[in-house]
Amino acid sequence: MPRSGENHPLKPFLPPNAKLLMLGTFPPGKKRWSMDFFYPNFQNDMWRIFGLAFFGDKNKFALPEERRFDREKIESFLRQKGIALYDTAESAVRLKENASDKHLQIVRKTNPAKILSALPACKAVVCTGSKAAETFAESVGSAVPGQNEKAGFSLCGRNFVFYRAPSSSRAYPKPLAEKALEYAKIFRETGVL
Repeated sequence: MPRSGENHPLKPFLPPNAKLLMLGTFPPGKKRWSMDFFYPNFQNDMWRIFGLAFFGDKNKFALPEERRFDREKIESFLRQKGIALYDTAESAVRLKENASDKHLQIVRKTNPAKILSALPACKAVVCTGSKAAETFAESVGSAVPGQNEKAGFSLCGRNFVFYRAPSSSRAYPKPLAEKALEYAKIFRETGVL
């Protein structure tokens, strides 16, 4: 009998001017959150990657003394740059009590057409990690791009570029500075940097 999943705790973050949609897999359990927003775990490096890529400062969006990220600063920045965020799973089961994609069973995938129809200026999607990229590719009928590569896909009469970026998890064995360089390349190509 299939297990019922945990529903996504956040609404999609979809600034109307977004040129880029970033999709992870599914948020960690609430006990790991430092804020009520995407990539909430203070151990996850996504907001450090953004800080390095855009400002050369890994702590630009962090409040290290409080061990949390500054949600208001992040949201304002994303709206200004035109970057939307969500995940590829709307419902999932954690097979183990951790945030690893490896132990995540997706029960219900996000509908990409619904998300992208709310983003008329969006031309590109970046998936942050392998499971997100595989799930998204399956949803849109695309090939999965190789690590740090891109592919094209069409949906709802529009053409998009699909990037696969490295995971921002510290479990992914690549130095923070190298991840930031790879993300910066995508940000430049998509016109947000």
